[in-house]
Amino acid sequence: MKTDTQPLKIEVEGAAVVSALLLLPAQAHAIYVFAHGAGAGMAHASMEVIATGLAARGIATLRYQFPYMEKGGKRPDPPAIAHAAVRAAVAEAAQHCAGLPLFAGGKSFGGRMTSQAQAIKPLAGVRGLVFLGFPLHPAGKPSSERAKHLADIKIPMLFLQGTRDALAELKLLEPVVKELGPLATLHLVKEVDHSFHVLVRSGRNDREAMNEVLDTFAAWVDSTR
Repeated sequence: MKTDTQPLKIEVEGAAVVSALLLLPAQAHAIYVFAHGAGAGMAHASMEVIATGLAARGIATLRYQFPYMEKGGKRPDPPAIAHAAVRAAVAEAAQHCAGLPLFAGGKSFGGRMTSQAQAIKPLAGVRGLVFLGFPLHPAGKPSSERAKHLADIKIPMLFLQGTRDALAELKLLEPVVKELGPLATLHLVKEVDHSFHVLVRSGRNDREAMNEVLDTFAAWVDSTR
């Protein structure tokens, strides 16, 4: 499979210009605007694994930095700036991949900022959202407060979640997704934590667990586009 990775610069309204990476497989049939988590940027090994795995399944990705990460900061941007970055990245993806079905989301914090942006005002052209470990609550502080805005989203959503995710207790997450109705799909990956690492005693390794995540992701995109 031939793929081309193109470095880009994206101008975020009210903030600095940020870096991005467009990974575009030759036979792409969709594109995913892929936001990073709070503690690691777009070039982190886990982001690379997901992007290349999606490319192998015919899904292009546009990874991008939030402004705080671009500056080397550790404290995430205020929501308004993060939402502006999401919108700018979506517009950039639409420009570079015109005609491809457009999806958005991300890992943890990045997925939550994308969902908040969508809830406030629909992201132009986005057909669905995919969350890779939705952070329902901080570790050790179970709550479903962070999910309230999801009811305002009117496009399909896929939650890819580990059963050992300390940021999303299943007894809270499952009712949240159920309440969202047919627009929301929850896929649980057994014995996997928030970073998609699997317990050794499960009999599987991280690569096998990630293949399940990526296969589920690709099948859902195919069914939604």
